[in-house]
Amino acid sequence: MDRILIWMLPILMFFILPKSNSEDENVIEALVQFMEKLSAGNSQNYQNWGWDRNSDPCVGNVNFVGTWKGVDCKKSQNVKKIVLDNFNLTGTFEAAFVCTAKFLVFLSLKENNISGFMPKEIGNCGRLRHLYVKGNRFAGDIPDTFPQLRKLKSIDISDNNFSGELPADMSRISGLLTFFAENNQLSGEIPDFDFSYLKDFNVANNNFSGPIPDVKGKFGADSFSGNPELCGKPLSKACPPSKKGSKHSSTDRFLIYSGYIILAVVVLLLLALYLFKKNKPKEETAKVVKKGRVANASKEHSSTPSESKTGGNRSEYSIASVEAGMTSSSLVVLPSPVVNGLKFEDLLRAPAELLGRGKHGSLYKVMFDNATILAVKRIKDWDISAADFKRRMEMIDQVRHPRVLPPVAFYCSKQEKLLVYEYQQNGSLFKLLHGSQNGRVFDWGSRLNVAASIAESLAFMHEQLQEGGIAHGNLKSTNILFNKNMEPCISEYGLIVAQGQDQSFLSQSDSFKSNALGGDGAYSTFKVDVYGFGVVLLELLTGKLVENNGFDLASWVHSVVREEWTAEVFDRALIAEGASEERMVNLLQVALKCINPSPNERPAINQISAMINTIKEDEERSIISEP
Repeated sequence: MDRILIWMLPILMFFILPKSNSEDENVIEALVQFMEKLSAGNSQNYQNWGWDRNSDPCVGNVNFVGTWKGVDCKKSQNVKKIVLDNFNLTGTFEAAFVCTAKFLVFLSLKENNISGFMPKEIGNCGRLRHLYVKGNRFAGDIPDTFPQLRKLKSIDISDNNFSGELPADMSRISGLLTFFAENNQLSGEIPDFDFSYLKDFNVANNNFSGPIPDVKGKFGADSFSGNPELCGKPLSKACPPSKKGSKHSSTDRFLIYSGYIILAVVVLLLLALYLFKKNKPKEETAKVVKKGRVANASKEHSSTPSESKTGGNRSEYSIASVEAGMTSSSLVVLPSPVVNGLKFEDLLRAPAELLGRGKHGSLYKVMFDNATILAVKRIKDWDISAADFKRRMEMIDQVRHPRVLPPVAFYCSKQEKLLVYEYQQNGSLFKLLHGSQNGRVFDWGSRLNVAASIAESLAFMHEQLQEGGIAHGNLKSTNILFNKNMEPCISEYGLIVAQGQDQSFLSQSDSFKSNALGGDGAYSTFKVDVYGFGVVLLELLTGKLVENNGFDLASWVHSVVREEWTAEVFDRALIAEGASEERMVNLLQVALKCINPSPNERPAINQISAMINTIKEDEERSIISEP
């Protein structure tokens, strides 16, 4: 009796315990039905290929290798890839069945004899990245659910009998790298794909008509040949003038000429205003040393600082022009090998280049004969005593972090305050994201490293300076600089009094200030840093400007996420390189926590740093595990 129980125990355990590392039973049933339709009911074929309800596509009998021919689970319990090329399949394609495999990313049915229509249920394959149905007998329209496949990178529907127009929303599939649709009966105009990211494109031998979109010079005539009604580059056939334009030509000419007249009047008024101001006596001049000669220059006008305009005024002059009556006793030089032996007179007389100026201050690049280059931040109208200012700078100097640029010297008078830093030749995060990258690749891994590094640095500073109430106060992408090793560093830390005052955002809009503050006092200023860091994360993820012609990045991201178009948030350069959407979404969730409208609901920066490090570790593990 005991022997019988011993033999029966494994069998009972098999039925009682749930299967591990296996695909869901409903998915298995749906996939078998999918194959039944493709095989036109020929069960002998697909059973020979291992597609059986009593087996598992991901778990076999030996070494846990899947037994279904053409199916790959990529070392997981879910179907990831189905390749059924040249299987002589003669049935129909039922997407409703195959799309129950929610983790499916690759589907290829090339070179078979599958007929019928492309079903609208294809839009349910939400994770699909590659779809190949070349060389079949598909007919009818491309379903309007196709653009729902927003993760698609490759599409090949060539050599079929598809007809009708391509859905206009196809252009919303951001990150699409290849699109092949040659040798069909497709008609209408070609949608305006994002040709700057497409690597391969071919719609030859169809019935497309109208002008070809701007293909950025990437594709030749071969990609569009065999469409008699197409016109425009790269084809030799020019597009005829628009009839609609000739119908209203007289009205258009009237509007154009009216515009010229208005423009001329505006120019004349501006010229008259300029001459009027020029004839007025100049007020408040300052002596400027320019190319070795003394010249008079008007006092600096206020303007909104914008790093995109950096370098607009590149004339050289000395810092002596900023304030008359500066005395060397007011300059405090902090211990640093960068400014060893620096004298106040040398600082004042050295040639300086204005990098940018704004409502509350200016930034200069100061060059010395010994090849030393410094950055000097001039701040006006900061209501803080000289003693408090000195104490504040010395506290920041004592808290050293390799990724936070410390001041190397400072000057304080009643009207003027100067902060001196080591100049960073490689520019700012703002320029890297929104300006010329000069051949630098700013990929997903690099952006994630920047996020992790800045979060860690900021967490260290917050912890060390919490009691003193010294936060950064104005964290933004222009204040994140790259050192000679292209490592990100926080600049201008602690230049803002921790009282949530207006000057805590030297160049931010009223909406930014309102969203970031949400309260008063030193505590809220640390939360302001969290908000600012969250916006920096959004810049890294989207590649978009924070504010531009009424566009507000934080509000836009909230609206897109609310409409469940989260994938539309991400920078197309990241999507094109194949960055992990899962980890980008995780970082986006961190950013949204940072920009919570309620400061008290925002996490502390050390918690944020831990979250980002977890994402970074997941990224590193995925790279190591890739075959």
